[in-house]
Amino acid sequence: MILSVSRRTDIPNYYSEWFYNRIKEGYVYVRNPMNMHQISRIDLSPEVVDCIVFWTKNPEPMMERLDELSAYPFYFQFTLTGYGKDMECNVPHKKEKMIPIFQRLSEKLGKKRVIWRYDPIIFTEIYRPEYHIKAFEQISNALKGYTDQCVISFVDIYAKNKKNMKELKAYEIEEAELRDFCKKINRIAQSNGMTVSSCAERIDLAECGIAHNCCIDKKLIEDVIGYKIKVGKDKNQRLECGCVESVEIGAYNTCKNGCRYCYANYSQESVIKNCDRYDVNSPLLCGILTEEDKISERKTRTLKEEQISLFD
Repeated sequence: MILSVSRRTDIPNYYSEWFYNRIKEGYVYVRNPMNMHQISRIDLSPEVVDCIVFWTKNPEPMMERLDELSAYPFYFQFTLTGYGKDMECNVPHKKEKMIPIFQRLSEKLGKKRVIWRYDPIIFTEIYRPEYHIKAFEQISNALKGYTDQCVISFVDIYAKNKKNMKELKAYEIEEAELRDFCKKINRIAQSNGMTVSSCAERIDLAECGIAHNCCIDKKLIEDVIGYKIKVGKDKNQRLECGCVESVEIGAYNTCKNGCRYCYANYSQESVIKNCDRYDVNSPLLCGILTEEDKISERKTRTLKEEQISLFD
């Protein structure tokens, strides 16, 4: 099993103590967002967890306790953009705080296990293409030698972030300009020893030197864990997403980063209400069990391919 921690919220930043408690206890409860009274109990033992993929804008709160995960292979998807507080309200200053944290994490884990995400890319009156190019170059230069890979994506409009995108006056650029933009991004990254790939994009950017990416990547995971796994494409993700199957343990409406483009928070009121329910000792993230809830054991197993001997 591959554990996703988490596409729905920033667990390393805000809920790392809860996560470490879940690892210690050996299980977690996850509420089905499509059926609120359906709860899965998920085994977190090292025997079934092949790899953990962390998603975060700030892993600092969990960095001093990473040794507690010695039984688990893992890597980080670390989002680091050029946006200011107007876009990413609660993310610390990038140059003063976040770049040094990225560098420290890379020094601790190795550059292969820390992937830089410059996403989503949004074009507005403030954040024009030339702004992104300049910001990307500054961050890329600072991360030289600290990562091998950069992932980019362009903002997707959902019902949940459509209002914010309209308020930001976000706009699209013509395809020719977009391709020129991507070529510049790729040249900057290459000059710093990085490859660039795109996340869940319909457009083919191969001519710009940018391939389609798998954030939960079978090849990378096999490289990190040291053995082959048998796993298919994640059918619960968008068609353009190349990720393989994983088990998600996060919860919507619990992220406190305050990003204007976020699709995982439906409303600030819901975030406040859910965060008030946070209990580091609860098997549920920001939730309370009720009499109507039905808990079932989710079947989990290692994805390790069995090696067949010539003498079997």
